[in-house]
Amino acid sequence: MAKKYDLLFKLLLIGDSGVGKTCLIIRFAEDNFNSTYISTIGIDFKVKTIEVEGKKVKLQVWDTAGQERFKTITTAYYRGAMVRQEMLMQNNLFVPIAVIGVWQVIHILLMVYFDHIFQGIILVYDITDEKSYENIQNWMKSIKENASAGVSRMLLGNKCDIESKRKVAKEIGEKLAKEHGIRFFETSAKSSINVEESFAALARDILLKSNKKPGPSGREVKLTSTEKKSSKCLLL
Repeated sequence: MAKKYDLLFKLLLIGDSGVGKTCLIIRFAEDNFNSTYISTIGIDFKVKTIEVEGKKVKLQVWDTAGQERFKTITTAYYRGAMVRQEMLMQNNLFVPIAVIGVWQVIHILLMVYFDHIFQGIILVYDITDEKSYENIQNWMKSIKENASAGVSRMLLGNKCDIESKRKVAKEIGEKLAKEHGIRFFETSAKSSINVEESFAALARDILLKSNKKPGPSGREVKLTSTEKKSSKCLLL
């Protein structure tokens, strides 16, 4: 059976618990919102195919638990197949089991089987929760230490529909994104603000990065195209 897509990109959402990662994924993949989602335990994912630069791109979007006790498995998923050398190429599995728990080892075994390597990582904070923003620096550090080189990143300030409870100014999020050289959007899963646009923008960045080819003189030739103007709450 012929594939119904041209490319597959795997994206990972990370950030503190309660910032709305699951809601963003559900809004993007299913165009739905439910304020009663329970906290994610471990790892989950949704799939959606979109068109980017004339290509049908299947996005496999992975959700992660933000709680401190689940950060070991989240970190493991950054590195994808590299974990097999660090966790499974030992003579026995009692060391990782003792450290991170049985169910997490099961997840790692599944990860090795599916060979998850992510092309994009989305960092999410809650604009009404200053601590979740402050912890973005820790998540950035974790990406630097664990993610594959060259992975595309994007920063999202979620819940921008709750303006009356804002604790993190848009300018602060924009400044942090500029410091790291990455895209920044303010989003609302509840009001469907910039959700589709942000995922599409990251997919486009990954596609263009993968399409960079050396020119006749060995220099890189960068492909460009006109970007779609997105809705409110966006900062680049």
